[in-house]
Amino acid sequence: MLDYVEKLTREPSSVSRADVSGLRSHGFTDADVLDIAQIAAYFAFVNRIAEGLGVELESHRT
Repeated sequence: MLDYVEKLTREPSSVSRADVSGLRSHGFTDADVLDIAQIAAYFAFVNRIAEGLGVELESHRT
């Protein structure tokens, strides 16, 4: 799953049906694959916004 998420994050246009089939072969359902993709996209979005706006971590988290 993490290999899929990394590929989706770094090179989304290279994700293929074979990648999704690989997830299915490990027991993930289509709904699971959708959840995985949506969660990865959400974190990519949040990170891009935070970096673009120069948001700094709260002091207790550094």
